[in-house]
Amino acid sequence: MSPDTDVALLRRFEPVIRYTRGEQFFPIDVKPYVESSSLWMHPPNQEPACRVPEGELTLEKLGQYRCDGFGTVYYLKFIEPLNITELASYRFQQGLKKKDPNTIFRAGRGRLARVGYTSRFIDALFSLSLLARGRVPGDTTAAAAMAFHRILEENEEFCYYGRVVELNEWTILQYWFFYPFNNWRSGFYGANDHEADWEMICVYLSRDKAGEFIPEWAAFASHDFSGDDLRRRWDDPELEKLGDHPVVYAGAGSHASYYSPGEYLTELELPFMSPLVRLMDGLQSQWRKFLRQAQGNGTPANNSSAFNIFKIPFVDYARGDGFSIGPGGDREWGCPRLLNPPPAWAVQYRGLWGLYARDPIAGENAPAGPVYNREGEVRRSWYDPLGWSGLDKVPPRELAYEVVEQRCIEIKKNRDRLAVTISEKSKSLTNLWIEAAAMQAQPHMANQHATHQKEIDHLSAELRNLRSQYAADGSLLESLSNYANQLSRGDWGPLRAHIRRAHHPASDTGLRLSRFAETWAAISIGLMMLGFVGIIMFAQQYLIFGLISMLSILVFIEAGFRRQLTRLISGFTIALSIVSAIILVFEFFWQIVVAGVILAGGYIIWENIKELYT
Repeated sequence: MSPDTDVALLRRFEPVIRYTRGEQFFPIDVKPYVESSSLWMHPPNQEPACRVPEGELTLEKLGQYRCDGFGTVYYLKFIEPLNITELASYRFQQGLKKKDPNTIFRAGRGRLARVGYTSRFIDALFSLSLLARGRVPGDTTAAAAMAFHRILEENEEFCYYGRVVELNEWTILQYWFFYPFNNWRSGFYGANDHEADWEMICVYLSRDKAGEFIPEWAAFASHDFSGDDLRRRWDDPELEKLGDHPVVYAGAGSHASYYSPGEYLTELELPFMSPLVRLMDGLQSQWRKFLRQAQGNGTPANNSSAFNIFKIPFVDYARGDGFSIGPGGDREWGCPRLLNPPPAWAVQYRGLWGLYARDPIAGENAPAGPVYNREGEVRRSWYDPLGWSGLDKVPPRELAYEVVEQRCIEIKKNRDRLAVTISEKSKSLTNLWIEAAAMQAQPHMANQHATHQKEIDHLSAELRNLRSQYAADGSLLESLSNYANQLSRGDWGPLRAHIRRAHHPASDTGLRLSRFAETWAAISIGLMMLGFVGIIMFAQQYLIFGLISMLSILVFIEAGFRRQLTRLISGFTIALSIVSAIILVFEFFWQIVVAGVILAGGYIIWENIKELYT
């Protein structure tokens, strides 16, 4: 399609983004950001060096080809941290400004009180790790806010980068949003801060017989998630729309995209803990399967029972009660910047779009651009926008009926071939049996009879498999015929059959935490650490007893705050019963075996005698 057609199509379905009160950074053009930045390179085992100083960098220079060996990291540096005088002046000026109460962010109920003790302990270790690993300096947010406002003073325009892709009969609209800073940690008690932030949503269109575009799906990028859980059908009530414009609720500071307003409990997985996470997920899955506790489609991912204790919990505030951009919002979008064909700065520059903080878990390092990830590899959302949202297996609606009909024709042909094969092999099997039966009275044909019997057994097994396949194809054909009838009625099936773990905001019930519970969650880890030190220093001779007592008290208080004392006592009782049973079996093993054999023998005798005289 032509650029004008692309722009018109992007405009028709462009989103409305609603932010949370207190959000400081919004999507802008990359040009003023790049021109306010400097370009750096960091070779392995060397100090970083500035390649293009601030004021000299342009998009054209950024898009020049560079190659400086394996392991070299290119990155932009948007701002220099403020010194003490500049920071004090900025804080003073902000304090003098009369603030609108509707723009002030207020944190929700304590995030730590929403998760278990182990998760809080992992969170404490993560917080301590910030002191040792690379991080964005604390005053960087203030400097970034000042630089961002200078850009807006020159040209207050909010824009997105649009891309139109045609793939597998789908027309895919990608909306990329560039934020100059991510202040999730320093502004909203989240996981990280970093310069620059690229976010994206997709709208998936099909064409009807008249060639008109029909929206079928939308998929919102949210942190590092991918797959079926990201997308919603266009007629799903959870996908809020203003006309043809999907509504996005952006996470405060993180800018992750959500379908509904609220507070989302989000898990951060540390790379070095991935094996433990996979192990725990596997154990939970096997435990649910063993107890036959099936999870329905759309089980909330923020359900505490589904959380992995080796992941760190954070709250993503996507309330949508602040500034909004898009049709009907506080500001309209500026002219879309097209990414097809991709500009040189997008495809040639594989470096980071902000500070390289040398964070080993990459949380504080800036992201790469829309085409690449931090390692310089092409993003899946760029080269495979269908697979990224799990739509690579789903045909457009206009083609679905044709695909079903074609599949029915193929299965019918295969069943016809199977029927012919089954008839021929059945005749061969009958002939073999007749010949084998004729050989039974002929002692001199024993070897031939044995060979025939092997062929009979082999052919009989082969026929059994063929008939099984014929029956299975018949069942499949019936299902496809019913599905074709369903499609012909315009029934596209359950809205959320594709979703395994939907990400929903915390419910009002989940947010009703007492101040005591929040306070306990905030101090419990510290109290445990101080209690451990106290036992070591003053009662080392009672170390084991002291640790058990301390943990028991902590568990009891934790269960009380979570209103799970009944569950705790029930679990404790079950555990005691299991331990008691193990002890009894160990102490009286042979007596139990003898008694069991006697009872089983008596039962068998009784059943056989009852059958004999009935």
